[in-house]
Amino acid sequence: METGSLEFLRRLIETPSPSGYESQILQVIREYISPYADEIRTDVQGNCIVVKNPAGPLRVMLAGHCDQIGLSVQHIDEDGYLYVISIGGWDVPILLGQQVTVWTESGPVRGVIGRKPIHLLDEEERKKVPKLKEIWVDIGAANKEEAAQLVRIGDPVTVELSFRVLRNERAVGPGMDDKCGAWVVMEALRRVDPKKLQVALYAVATVQEEVGLRGAVTSTFGIEPQVGLAVDVTHATDCPTVEKKEEGDIRLGKGPVIYRGPNFHPKVVRLLMETAQACGIPYQMGASGRPPGTDAAVIQISRTGVATGLVSIPNRYMHTPVEMVSLSDLDHGANLLARFVESLEPSMSFTW
Repeated sequence: METGSLEFLRRLIETPSPSGYESQILQVIREYISPYADEIRTDVQGNCIVVKNPAGPLRVMLAGHCDQIGLSVQHIDEDGYLYVISIGGWDVPILLGQQVTVWTESGPVRGVIGRKPIHLLDEEERKKVPKLKEIWVDIGAANKEEAAQLVRIGDPVTVELSFRVLRNERAVGPGMDDKCGAWVVMEALRRVDPKKLQVALYAVATVQEEVGLRGAVTSTFGIEPQVGLAVDVTHATDCPTVEKKEEGDIRLGKGPVIYRGPNFHPKVVRLLMETAQACGIPYQMGASGRPPGTDAAVIQISRTGVATGLVSIPNRYMHTPVEMVSLSDLDHGANLLARFVESLEPSMSFTW
């Protein structure tokens, strides 16, 4: 991966973006992509819409959501401990002992997630999976008054936003779901050859996907594309306990995943596969029997309908602080989308 592209990914992972609180990451995206765009705008919902060749007669939308799961401050008790609610889906035991940051208007406040030590848990307590209301964030405050001077109700909280590269081009960090998708669609726009671009290209960093695909609903309605591709992560099954018979044989480093199913237009799927084969881009196939929980589900049924596809990046340990992806899969995903867009002609029809 190019140095600049890798640094862009690092900045995305290390920037907070819980659903509804994406302003910081949107600024990172705008700064990176502005030299390659003809137009950049942010809509009321917060979606960052980057346009190349806006006069093209066929509108193509690439969507990757930039929000991540997080927490939000719900209550401050008399001793200054913070109790939180979830933004998106967490497996609560994974949160125990995590270092976290509360993102306040006056700056970040560091803390840790605490729970009664195992030495003090009785036999029944040890058997139970803790509930979110039974854990807390400790910011080191002496009392409620001190904590309330630093933190307000509703402030977002993230686990430690670290980015590491391991062996074999594996990258690890929280929020790969789906900052990877935002990275891919912006990199695809950057890599498109303007001389080959015959359509209007809209690369969108959508918001609030983790709480109901909300940004994709509004941005698709506003753009009114004829073709739409969502880029998200999918479960890698090349690790223990994940059942290939249920989730498919999806491996890190073997390329992005092109999905087939009722949510995905057969011509779009075929063109993606043909593009990958013609350009020597490795890819994997996935199947979904119904619209999955990605932006593709709402893109497809916007207005009078959109010819929709889904390209996914294999991801181990989804919705944890240590999500793992392959940098080569990301690179191939961006190249696949760029070459796909270059192959589109204004006269193409996607009606049945």
